[in-house]
Amino acid sequence: MSSQQRFICDYLIIGSGCAGLMSAIKASAHGSVIVITKKRARDCNSNWAQGGIASVTDQADSFDAHLQDTLTAGAGLCREDVAREIIQSGPGRIQELLDLGIRFTSRGGLPNGADAGAKEFDLGREGGHSARRILHAGDVTGEELIRVLLERCAALPNIRLLENHQAVDLISSRRLDWDGPNRCLGAFVLDRETRVVHTFLSKFVILATGGAGKVYLYTSNPDIACGEGVAMAYRAYAEIANMEFFQFHPTCMYHSQAKSFLISEAVRGEGAVLKCRRGGDVVEFMKAHHDCASLAPRDIVGRAIDRELKKSGDACVYLDIRHHSEDFLKQRFPNIFATCLELGINMAEQLIPVVPAAHYCCGGVRADVNGRTCVDHLYAVGEVACTGFHGANRLASNSLLEALVLAHNAVCETAATINDVDVRHLEMESKRHVPGWSSGDATDPDELIVVYHNWDEIRRFMWDYVGIFRTTKRLQRAKTRIRSIRKEIEYFYWDFILAPDLVELRNMASVAEMIIDSALARHESIGLHYNADCPVADPDKAQKETILHRPGFERTLH
Repeated sequence: MSSQQRFICDYLIIGSGCAGLMSAIKASAHGSVIVITKKRARDCNSNWAQGGIASVTDQADSFDAHLQDTLTAGAGLCREDVAREIIQSGPGRIQELLDLGIRFTSRGGLPNGADAGAKEFDLGREGGHSARRILHAGDVTGEELIRVLLERCAALPNIRLLENHQAVDLISSRRLDWDGPNRCLGAFVLDRETRVVHTFLSKFVILATGGAGKVYLYTSNPDIACGEGVAMAYRAYAEIANMEFFQFHPTCMYHSQAKSFLISEAVRGEGAVLKCRRGGDVVEFMKAHHDCASLAPRDIVGRAIDRELKKSGDACVYLDIRHHSEDFLKQRFPNIFATCLELGINMAEQLIPVVPAAHYCCGGVRADVNGRTCVDHLYAVGEVACTGFHGANRLASNSLLEALVLAHNAVCETAATINDVDVRHLEMESKRHVPGWSSGDATDPDELIVVYHNWDEIRRFMWDYVGIFRTTKRLQRAKTRIRSIRKEIEYFYWDFILAPDLVELRNMASVAEMIIDSALARHESIGLHYNADCPVADPDKAQKETILHRPGFERTLH
């Protein structure tokens, strides 16, 4: 078996999605960069993004209009100063992507944009947007974005990308019982192939681990999305905010052979109508729930579908885009059209069966607009961060915009002080040494069936009790179960040699408890958090944040 190693770099970036790779590209101009990702670099949420990037690029649009749409979708809980800065930074970040070679679709339907510098973008529209402002590369925007960023990373000698390396825990001075302010020094990282845990020390750690959709039974997220960034940051004494606001995408493909396949909101942006079965007919139902009908914000659409399904007992609702020609649909949604066709559904002729699925965590590690957390030298960017940009509900396609802006801002801020930081000097000053990982007397687990059972149980009760529609009693039941399961997990965790599934399960259980505790702490229904036992909040009077602190889940509302 390989022995433990010790790595030192200027920037340790955990995660290989849009936020992580853009951070790496920018950080490489200021020092050495190590990017770790627990599977392949392309196995990230960003790579699955279909819709696009929301940004003001058309003269008919405005920053104020984009801001107002964001604030409205966020149910009044967005931090307006953060939202304004991110939105106004959009055009500059889009230009950087164009300079890197991304190919957005141009007007006229040129696939992925034959001219990368084209200003006549084929702008899409999605729910909650008052104008067309979504830049996209067909319906595979994330795939195109990750392709470009990985190519650029590969060309930069200062960047080292380590696949199949899984962060286990952050190394913080408070956890080491050092004196002084709490500071992040690096991370313990599991080599998934050798099962050895190595020590990575760095001047700055940038968390870019993405979301936590696998906490729920039905999700649009890939298998890697277990919430480890939030869990690790919590254990390092970072603040965690607004975990009750978990967004359920209204239209995930409902088919026995389709795993986590999303039908992009852009399909509704091109006129698709949500319908349900009533008697022998298939009828539109969203007009009864919102003035924007099928283009209402996601929280409203998700709850409306949930109500319709509970009322009818049906397994799914349907998207109807049969008013468009097959040629148009193939051109605008090449990947979605092809996938549906493989499953026996021609979008131009047949209804698309869909159901809601866990999609995006609007809460996360509490950070400012530069990604800075309350732990010195620890930054959080992308979905793992909670900056207040999304408030109680994320506006469609604002996520990649936030990831790009925070990556830029985080590196700009850290670059100003990077020469003043030296991990080795810090160790000498403290007269202490960062220890390597210790497994003690741990043995190989011989009852992994318990791990897999707990994994399945968590996802099922989170879906049933902490999903789109919540009650206080359901939340309390979920709390009772997660406490018991976490005790079992801790027993396995410390008594057995680490395995990737066990690390993921521990993080997933921790995040599940954070979501439950945050939901119990908010005694009002607003945005993505709907508790049938609590009144609907007045956005002007609603509490702004639910913040979780360690030790213990000290629940406070601010």
